[in-house]
Amino acid sequence: MAQASAHIALPATADSVWRLIGGFDSLPDWLPYIPKSELSEGGRVRTLANSAGEAIVERLLAFDEEGRSYSYAILSAPFPVSGYRATLRVLEAAGGTARVEWSGEFTPQGVSDEEASRLFRGIYEDGLKALAAGFKAAFKAAS
Repeated sequence: MAQASAHIALPATADSVWRLIGGFDSLPDWLPYIPKSELSEGGRVRTLANSAGEAIVERLLAFDEEGRSYSYAILSAPFPVSGYRATLRVLEAAGGTARVEWSGEFTPQGVSDEEASRLFRGIYEDGLKALAAGFKAAFKAAS
């Protein structure tokens, strides 16, 4: 099984970051390459459209409002992996800042562990950079 992870520190409280990213249907609010999300099965399944129009279907596995985290599995997607499980988490850090962690594990299909890990590490890093840019823009606008 291969793994990938990324993290970023943000100059905002963990609660404010969680309010933005903590909803299972909130990816379009902060992730530019996911412009659309639709919930089904009582909010437990989300169908995402990426910027190329490809569908990604994910199931919510665990949700912890107090702990500011959720875990999910990919049911179908255009990625060369199976058994994908990931967690998005927001932690309180020093000085009233937040640390956002995104990690996953999966079984590569037709690619090496390294290639699959690099793919998802890039997705996580790009997503967290976009999140940070959004908070930076909001901080400047408020100043």
